[in-house]
Amino acid sequence: MERHGLHIGIERTKSRFYFSLVVIGKLDHHDYEVITPMFDDALQGLDERIVDVFIDASELEGFTAHALWDDFKLGIAHRHQFRRIAFYGRHQWQDYAARIANWFTSGEVKYFSDGDEARAWLNEPEDESESE
Repeated sequence: MERHGLHIGIERTKSRFYFSLVVIGKLDHHDYEVITPMFDDALQGLDERIVDVFIDASELEGFTAHALWDDFKLGIAHRHQFRRIAFYGRHQWQDYAARIANWFTSGEVKYFSDGDEARAWLNEPEDESESE
């Protein structure tokens, strides 16, 4: 039996947003039909980098071609709103994907092989250079 799932959490504390995504199996276009409106609605009208994202991709097996395109469009649409994106995974290709994602967002994308380290990095306060 092929496992597939998507868990989404959205929290807001004052002006800061925290998204958590857990993906299992292979992401497809239908997953982005769920994710995209949630991101769009939650972030409508935000001009600054106040969004942190934790992606648990430890059980992610990959993307369909359409889902890759959907992911690219979602990232570009909100590229100025992300502060940090922590990508927790277990495969070398996920590290490469996080590095490539850095090219397309004004925030920082970083790969972690440890979920606790990823969450700790997201919870670090902004240093002086990030807020200027």
